[in-house]
Amino acid sequence: MVIALFAILATGAIAIPAFAQSVDPITVTTDKDTYGDGETIVISGQVKERLSGYPVSLQVISANGNLVTVKQLDVSEDNTYGAEIAAGGPLWSSQGTYTIKVLYGTDARTAEKTFEFGGSIGTKPSGKTIPVTGNPELLVGYSIKGGKILSIEPDVNSKSLIVKIETTSDGEVTLMIPREVIDAKSGPDGKSGDDANFFVLADGSEVDFEETTTESQRTLTIPFVDGTSQIEIIGTWVIPEFGAMAAIILAVAIVSIIAVSARTRLSILPRY
Repeated sequence: MVIALFAILATGAIAIPAFAQSVDPITVTTDKDTYGDGETIVISGQVKERLSGYPVSLQVISANGNLVTVKQLDVSEDNTYGAEIAAGGPLWSSQGTYTIKVLYGTDARTAEKTFEFGGSIGTKPSGKTIPVTGNPELLVGYSIKGGKILSIEPDVNSKSLIVKIETTSDGEVTLMIPREVIDAKSGPDGKSGDDANFFVLADGSEVDFEETTTESQRTLTIPFVDGTSQIEIIGTWVIPEFGAMAAIILAVAIVSIIAVSARTRLSILPRY
């Protein structure tokens, strides 16, 4: 009896219950908790069980409750997923707490992560602006030291933007260029794919420059020497000299001219 009792006590002391570690069906996280306008949000996460044919649905909801981003993300073989999102643009104008929400599978497995965002100025540049020749609705923001900007003109043949300046000394110009004016991309059509580098010339000679980018614009800071008259920014695509708005105005003018001409001809025809 003593031996049996000892065996029972020993077994009870050794057999400690083992609890499996709890794993969430899906997780989501960001590389930082606070972001500024134009910064990149690196999102990553993991699913407990990979479901073939089911992507992760990702939503970003702004501080005012508006939906600002929607993406479908594939889950890799190691049950992870990820994405990079540019913080900024007209939908990101609200300042405060933003929420990332992910959904996965038919049973709506969800997870959320919040971050702070300081608000976006949108796509319109602040400060001094100059319209693009032939496209007065498109504005390029700028600041310049050692001179002034005379004009900004697109060159479709060379896929470039030509900035004409008048200098008073050595200086530099910073241009906040909307991507709808000019862009440089790695895709075969010149409009898609990852960002590629611009090629910048000052009076035909290559110059080094600094650049920052957001989802909606590319900002270039370009040095120049006194006497420089032209800076050319070469990309993979540039807006035509007469863009959509100018084309609409031209079409309306042509239709009006045709209508007036037809009415005039009818008025001078003899009536019998």
